[in-house]
This record gives sequence, C-alpha cells and structure tokens, in this order.
Amino acid sequence: MKCKWLLLSVAVIFFAETAAFCAPEPTLAPGANQWTLNIVFTQPEQITVRIPDQGAQRFWYIIITVTNNSKIDVPFYPGCELLTDTMQIIPAYKDTRNIVFDKIKARHKKKFPFLESLEYAGNKILQGQDNTKDFAIIWPDFDAKAKNISLFIAGLSNEIAAVDHPTKKDPNGNPEKIYLKKTFELQYSIGGDEDLRESGTLAFKGKRWVMR
Repeated sequence: MKCKWLLLSVAVIFFAETAAFCAPEPTLAPGANQWTLNIVFTQPEQITVRIPDQGAQRFWYIIITVTNNSKIDVPFYPGCELLTDTMQIIPAYKDTRNIVFDKIKARHKKKFPFLESLEYAGNKILQGQDNTKDFAIIWPDFDAKAKNISLFIAGLSNEIAAVDHPTKKDPNGNPEKIYLKKTFELQYSIGGDEDLRESGTLAFKGKRWVMR
C-alpha cells in the first residue's frame, strides 16, 4: 500500500512540474526551413482481436491520411501516444506480427486499399498529392474509468522549441532545457458504461497543434 501511494505521489509531482511552465504555441507562419504535413483523420474505432497465447484483446485505432504540400521531401519519424484523464499514457501498439493491423486493413480495404501500418512507415514522405499516405495508428485498450482522452501524433512537423525546465538545473545553476516538438492533438470524451466497454463510444471534442 505504501508503495502504491508513493508511485501516485510521484506521478502527481511529475504532472504538476510539467504544468508549472507555459509551453510555447506553434508558430502561425512557418519559417523558411520549417514544414508541417497536412493530416486528415478518421473517427477512432475499436476492434477485438485474438492474440496467440494471450486471448482476445481490445484495441482502438484511427486512420490518418498524410500529404506533404511542402516543396521538399521530408523525413518522417512519427511518435504517437494516448493520454487519459486518469493519467495513463499509452504508446502506439507495436504490432510485431501484424495480426491487429491485418484485421484493420481487411475491414477498410475498400476505402483505404493501400493502408499502411504506421509502425512500418518509411522514413520519408515525398512531396505532392500523388505521394499521399494512409496509416493506421493502433493503441491497446485504456483505463475503463477514463472520461476523456487525447491522442498525440508527433513527427508531422519539424518545428521545435526550447524552454527552461521549471525545477532542474545544469551544473552551472542554469535551468535545463526541454525541447518540445510541434505535435497534433485530438481530444475525445468517452460515453457508455465502463462495465460494457464494447458499447463505448468516443465523441470528438477538438483538435489543435501543441508544443509537447
């Protein structure tokens, strides 16, 4: 019990420190060497898949369509997390055997015939509409008590910002730097009984670019 309360206290302190400083807003007008990919996204859906040696498991996923409208080919190293209002942070699922992705691809083969798994995306997005890509992003099921979630998708822009850490200092006594990336956030509220997860629905609340 003491260990549980200690871990909870550490989590609260971490989030308090993170919120103690004001992160910069993304720039409205990109600089000469800055780029941001265009993104279109689907409503999150859930799917239950039987995983060998683990049984049936529930997952959530969205499909994003990414287009590079800049004048150069750009590097693509995405990072995706799901954050609940119960302070659960879940990285995108690593579907090493492609079982979950294959089920999703079969479900959407008519609308997204060239759907790719974000996990195996190439490290470059070529410029132009002809090189638009469709990717599935998958997360394991999250805390049933959560009432709101945010999906964070990084790697869609090369804009970064450096801010001072609110508490940590370097050997010279100066604040340590935290480097934030321009990240796309999708916000949803969760409806339905937590005991009937299969009937749960996500209601779209908003989208925005944040430095994270």
